Amino acid sequence: MSTHIAAKPGEIAERVLLPGDPLRAKWIAETFLENAQCYTTVRNMLGFTGTYRGVPVSVQGSGMGMPSASIYAHELFAEYGVKTLVRVGSAGALADDLQLRDVVAAIGASTDSAMNRQRFDGLVDYAAVADFDLLRRAVDVAAEQGIGLRVGQILSADAFYTDREDLYHKLANYGVLAVEMEAAGLYALAARFRARALAIVTISDHIVRGERLPAEDRERSFADMVRIALDTVISF
Repeated sequence: MSTHIAAKPGEIAERVLLPGDPLRAKWIAETFLENAQCYTTVRNMLGFTGTYRGVPVSVQGSGMGMPSASIYAHELFAEYGVKTLVRVGSAGALADDLQLRDVVAAIGASTDSAMNRQRFDGLVDYAAVADFDLLRRAVDVAAEQGIGLRVGQILSADAFYTDREDLYHKLANYGVLAVEMEAAGLYALAARFRARALAIVTISDHIVRGERLPAEDRERSFADMVRIALDTVISF
């Protein structure tokens, strides 16, 4: 058993969806998986395993930010042999042409965090990128389902609130589509453990325009993202 998940061997599938919110993990399990069973309630960071189209899939809450998400991703990779991990979460749009509820797949994740730089003793700016085969399959799945999927770079930020919103405008000018808080750390860990990782996010806010989804609409609006993620992971 790992320290923070404490599931028994065999209780977690090789394919995992990783939402930040443990209640969203519960919603995904109850809505999309068959015969879902809860394998952890440690710290109320819920995890479930069931089947999707007959294929075993787990969904594990990870908390907010790279420090929290990296704990869960590390244990999933190192202790439970997870081979494919897809983050499903929310993001704030930076690009002018993104709208609320749009779905974005992150080909790469810039970051203001020092977490990945510290892995290389401060000598390297590690390029945190998605697994190509996983990304390509997600694009194909979205097309098959008739769901618009925007592919591009995102920012994984350490701080949710910032006094430097001017940096968001500069990032948008360099093609960064949206900001979230986990992908750069997850991509690095997947590379370390020779696993596949992809972040698929739904636009819940537009940072530049000041738009946001009401809290009660977010869960219902995330269904397209979850369907893309599930049909993607079962291909591996």
